[in-house]
Amino acid sequence: MAVEEEKRFPTPLGAAACERDAEKLEFIEETTRDADRVQERVLGEILGRNAETEYLRRYGLGGATDRAAFKRKLPVVSYEDLQPEIQRIANGDRSPILCAHPISEFLTSSGTSAGERKLMPTIEEELDRRQLLYSLLMPVMNLYVSGLDKGKGLYFLFIKSETTTPGGLPARPVLTSYYKSDHFRRRPFDPYNVYTSPTAAILCPDPFQSMYAQMLCGLLLSADVLRIGAVFASGLLRALRFLRLHWPQLCHDLSTGTLNPTVVTDPSVREAVGELLTKPEPELAQRIAAECSGDNWEGIVRRVWPNTKYLDVIVTGAMAQYIPTLEYLSGGLPMACTMYASSECYFGLNLRPMCDPADVSYTIMPNMAYFEFLPHISDASSFSHDHPRQLIDLADVEVGKDYELFRFVRRKNVLLSVDADKTDEAELQRAVGRAAGLLRPLGADVAEYTSRTETKEIPGHYIIYWELLLKESGKWPEKECRVADGSVGPLEIRVVRSGTFEELMDYAISRGASINQYKVPRCVTFGPIIELLDSRVVSAHFSPACPTWTPHRTN
Repeated sequence: MAVEEEKRFPTPLGAAACERDAEKLEFIEETTRDADRVQERVLGEILGRNAETEYLRRYGLGGATDRAAFKRKLPVVSYEDLQPEIQRIANGDRSPILCAHPISEFLTSSGTSAGERKLMPTIEEELDRRQLLYSLLMPVMNLYVSGLDKGKGLYFLFIKSETTTPGGLPARPVLTSYYKSDHFRRRPFDPYNVYTSPTAAILCPDPFQSMYAQMLCGLLLSADVLRIGAVFASGLLRALRFLRLHWPQLCHDLSTGTLNPTVVTDPSVREAVGELLTKPEPELAQRIAAECSGDNWEGIVRRVWPNTKYLDVIVTGAMAQYIPTLEYLSGGLPMACTMYASSECYFGLNLRPMCDPADVSYTIMPNMAYFEFLPHISDASSFSHDHPRQLIDLADVEVGKDYELFRFVRRKNVLLSVDADKTDEAELQRAVGRAAGLLRPLGADVAEYTSRTETKEIPGHYIIYWELLLKESGKWPEKECRVADGSVGPLEIRVVRSGTFEELMDYAISRGASINQYKVPRCVTFGPIIELLDSRVVSAHFSPACPTWTPHRTN
């Protein structure tokens, strides 16, 4: 008897898995087909509804909603320019300063880039836009991976304890805002988007209890897991390190069918996990213990979760350094980068999510916000209010050219400088990548890194801190290794013990960073962080010669 093929629904982007997916894919096509028209509409709506705000009245827009008036009368500004108005709102001023709609909360930036968190006022309606973008992700993924409605996703998601501004509004990271909203907590059932983690575990404010409960449920339902993810690649690696440290207790709980009361104390989490862990699972516990107890963790993801089809993590930009480690631990699973978002705005999605990480590009959804781009130049100092660069509309960007979505796109902390030499984040990452290539034949890889300058000595030099991942039969590098060019003095590499960058993240979280949004700072200057790193050094290595200088650096 012939087996009936699964019905598909044709769309311009491909054959959709179901009728609802087809509607979402048609929406993407229609919205992006005439991006300029959508952008004009979005700008007109923004200017129209906020015509009487203090900010627009200040620049004499006079109720105009057209693009020409907007470009002619409103200046390009930075966060610092708007900070006085933002502070007034935070202090309780409810007049229409920046927005005609009531400010519902403040979103906080991660603080990893500029060293301090920023407050960004937002309105309730913005949650609808974020939810809209989330709703487009699985219809696109279903074009490339079939059968995702037959299993579950193991996603490590967390919230952060929020603060309150003097005016009484909550201030919290964007993902905490979303996970606590009804959009997430009361989301309708979707067979293509079922998580192993109970909502109560995700909403637990204690990061250890949350991680433990989410990992335990992921292990319990390991046969159902079809995809594994976190927001950033670093977050997934943190979860796998957690498994490596705590698998004995996790397996004990599985084998006894109980949740250790000294580990997880939150009543709502215990109740939610208890609804899943209803009986002892000794065979499952034995299988997981057999995989986790050895020293060789190559392919551990496939071994523990054998039906996993891909990893859903961001591995672009600064996260690209984690690709080799994830390939090693996952046994070569594909890595899908699905969306492009920030605390300020959700931008768009990847229409080819299963492409190679080096080929990832994102389609900006023109209905999410009004976008303007700055042609990228290497010397950011050339921009000034007196001589601004020409802003480019979304529909007018050109293939092959580089642009910045915001003026202050460079990470202020990620710039090493000794004497007249300057090294930015991209150059630092390329140097570490080349160095990591020299370590791989030795059975080692760079799991994490950061850097600083040492200028107390003459000549000054760069210091890079490495945490290494030693694979089976791997060995530490020789005492002398020339791995990258620094400036002035010989480059110094300080290898820190395993778990150091985990401690660095814990320290940042204790100071208010979000576990979801945390990114390792690639340059450190803060005294306590330097002290922590230096106290964990197990070996130091100098380049055998001072680096050479070239008068021209190509990008």
